[in-house]
Amino acid sequence: MSSDRLLQNVVSILLMTGYNVSERCEIRPRSFDLMTTNGENLFVIKVVSQIDSVNEDVAWDLDKIASHLHAVPLIIGERARDIPLERGAIYLRYGINAISPATLYDYLAEGEMPLVYASPGGLYVNIDADRLRELRESMAMSLGDLAHALGVSRRTVSKYESGMGTTLEMAMRLEEFFDDDIVMPIDLLNYVPVEEERTPASLPSARTEGETQEKPEEHLRSIGISVHELRRAPFHAFAVFENETILTCYGTPQKTVQRAELLGNISQISGTHSLCVVTDYSKEKKIGSTLVIGDKRLKDVEDGEDLLSMVAERS
Repeated sequence: MSSDRLLQNVVSILLMTGYNVSERCEIRPRSFDLMTTNGENLFVIKVVSQIDSVNEDVAWDLDKIASHLHAVPLIIGERARDIPLERGAIYLRYGINAISPATLYDYLAEGEMPLVYASPGGLYVNIDADRLRELRESMAMSLGDLAHALGVSRRTVSKYESGMGTTLEMAMRLEEFFDDDIVMPIDLLNYVPVEEERTPASLPSARTEGETQEKPEEHLRSIGISVHELRRAPFHAFAVFENETILTCYGTPQKTVQRAELLGNISQISGTHSLCVVTDYSKEKKIGSTLVIGDKRLKDVEDGEDLLSMVAERS
């Protein structure tokens, strides 16, 4: 399936299940293609045919975007190492869940959570450790008794009851043995972002030798705004002031219109504000819901509250 057709398939699933979908992000670099929400849940989605093509920088951005927007990152694709993604299975790419369009449909339209996850060696499931222990004890079986019945070691059964996952085959044997459900479904909404690390991207930008002009992100920090920069997103940073988030980009006038329109659309989906800072420009105007302000005009803004009022008036 072509990339365009794959993405359109994903958009169709989202629209059919009641989600509002952002415009497709076609500005490079792009660590995501869509943002979508049903008013309760917000997803940041990267659509690729081969999930192996998602690199570490893209996954890093997806995680940070999810963290700042209280969203869930998803990679949706067709294949991993030339093998089709299994329906109902979750794959991991640098800690980001990757699923097939069919799994997305089952989750959103049918309410069916994935049951298995891919790991080196095959497909695995999570066992309800407490339920397994209850079932074993209700039959007055020791760890050794169950281990003998399953043909595994006592230590292996102990690990199952401590939360260790197991193969799909073993899970089926356990469920047949006890005639009960012990496999725990995987809720895609239960995503926990990576703990924030202080990397060069999150520190104040350093000027190169001989450079004297203050950069936009430096000025934003100087007026009390927290700036969290990204690596490959269509906007350059999150600017945060008083718990309000501003999607922020910097650039030349030539690319401003397209980027400002996209940022405005994404901000409406994500419930944020949007700002474009343009070099060699001294005015301010609105493009869609995005405040476009020249870097020279930005320097006249002396307080984070003033900037927040400016972008809020245009949202």
